[in-house]
Amino acid sequence: MLATSYPLLEVFWTMLIFFGFIVWLWILFTVFADIFRRRDISGWAKAAWIAFVVLLPYLGVFVYLISEHDGMAQRAADQRKGAEAQAAEYVRSVAGQGDPAEEISKAKSLLDQKAITEAEFDRIKQHALAT
Repeated sequence: MLATSYPLLEVFWTMLIFFGFIVWLWILFTVFADIFRRRDISGWAKAAWIAFVVLLPYLGVFVYLISEHDGMAQRAADQRKGAEAQAAEYVRSVAGQGDPAEEISKAKSLLDQKAITEAEFDRIKQHALAT
């Protein structure tokens, strides 16, 4: 009985509408995020854009996308570069790529404390000098 009351084309239509709604929400959140990310406009201009998008959703979003598409792309690229730089800085700080002389002196102090063997010290020294 359920199959006859909800045919296959209705299922496809429902899926298409649901997919369209999800895409619409994604675009809407992207526009809101870009509006709040902007530093080149005042708070009043941000409020005006938000009001425009809220009061006339489709028109507001499309006008924003048309008028600010270059700025949106640039701000997204800048944010991505900043995140990559921050991740690279974190990796460098954790990796501890230091001065070879500093690594050798640390290894020497460990050798003097008998925490490592002479062979381990030589291996650390060769590794430090190789990099």
